[in-house]
Amino acid sequence: MGFTEKMIRWARGRSPWILFFNTGACNACDIEVVAALTPRYDLERFGLLLKGSPRHADILVVTGPVTRQVRDRLIRIYNQMPEPKFVVAAGTCATSGGAFWKCYNVYESLDSVIPVDAYISGCPVKPEAVIQAVNLLAQKIMKG
Repeated sequence: MGFTEKMIRWARGRSPWILFFNTGACNACDIEVVAALTPRYDLERFGLLLKGSPRHADILVVTGPVTRQVRDRLIRIYNQMPEPKFVVAAGTCATSGGAFWKCYNVYESLDSVIPVDAYISGCPVKPEAVIQAVNLLAQKIMKG
């Protein structure tokens, strides 16, 4: 691995950009994920920026149960992200279906639709857990 490759990994790990996607959650996890971006928790101190386009994002944070209606949109967004790309399943609904488990229109979990790199459990998730998951993924980005 050359110097240029090390610098690219270092830069990507120091400034991961996230895309936040709600698949139809009750908004409790959404509020907590957005709270991690506020000055109280300040995810931006790690260089993290919230982006509105999947073409600019390194990390996709998904909350809510994955329904049959949103599946194709989620796959399209995932495919639009550049490599290397990482996915975080935030909350019980994204990790296991939550209260909608075994419903006819809900997939078992996010990883049955797209590959997931980190899971954040809880209903709702804690901002500290969101920070920890993003930091772990930033370290993974730097290692390659």
